Amino acid sequence: MVDHRALEIEADRILDVVGKAGLTLRLVGSVAILRRCPNHAFLASSNRVYRDIDFAARKKEARDIHKLLTRLGYVEDREVFVVSEGARAIFGSASNGVHVDVFYEKLDFCHAIPLEDRFQIDASTLPLAELLLAKTQIVKINEKDFADMIALLLEHPLGDGDGDTLNVARIAKLCAEDWGLWRTTTMNLDKLRQFASSHPKLDDEQKARLVAQVGALRRRLDAESKPLAWRLRARIGERLKWYNDVEEVR
Repeated sequence: MVDHRALEIEADRILDVVGKAGLTLRLVGSVAILRRCPNHAFLASSNRVYRDIDFAARKKEARDIHKLLTRLGYVEDREVFVVSEGARAIFGSASNGVHVDVFYEKLDFCHAIPLEDRFQIDASTLPLAELLLAKTQIVKINEKDFADMIALLLEHPLGDGDGDTLNVARIAKLCAEDWGLWRTTTMNLDKLRQFASSHPKLDDEQKARLVAQVGALRRRLDAESKPLAWRLRARIGERLKWYNDVEEVR
C-alpha cells in the first residue's frame, strides 16, 4: 500500500524524466482520475489501497522507456512483456514499493480500447473518454471503479470534444464498433446508477446530476449508428461470451 500523494509525486518524477527524453507517456487509471478530478478526489481516494501507477505509451518507444525506468530504479518483469507480445510491461521498485504498469498502443483488459492518435490530446493523462472507458469495460467491476466513474461524471460535462469534456462521440464510436464493449459499458452504467443512489458521500444534487449524466451517455450510446456486424452480434447476445478474462498480474 502506498499513499496516493506519494504515488502522484512519483508519477510526476517519471513523467518529467520521460518528457525531457522526448518520449510519450500518459497516465491512466486511478492516479490519472485523481489528477483530472480535483473537485471530486475525495470519491476516488477515500478508503483506497494504492499499489501502482498505470501508463499508456507508444510501442515503438518501449525500449527507451524500459531504459529510463531502469535508470529510475525500476526492474521489469520481462515475462509479462514477452507473454503479452509487447503489449504490456510491469516494473517494480524495491526502494519505494511502487509498481509501474505500461500499456502499449491500447488498453487491453476485458475489452481492447485502441489509443491510436489519442496520445497528444492531453499533456499528462490519456483523454477523459479513455479514462472512463478503462473503467466501464471491467466485467468484474468493484466499488473503487464505480467511485472513479462517479468522480469523472460529476467533474466533467459530456460533449463531442476532448480537453475537460468527456468525449461521448469517441465513446459511442468505439462501442458501436464492438458489441461486447457496448454491452459491458451499458451494463456498468446501469449498475452505477444503483450504486450511487446509496453512496454516503453524495448529496441529493450530486445524485441527480449523476443520474442525468449517465442517462445522457446511455442515450448517446444507443443512438449511435451500428454496422451490420454489430447488429448480428447483438442477436447472439450473452449466449456467447463477449469479454476476455483478465488475471491480475503482479
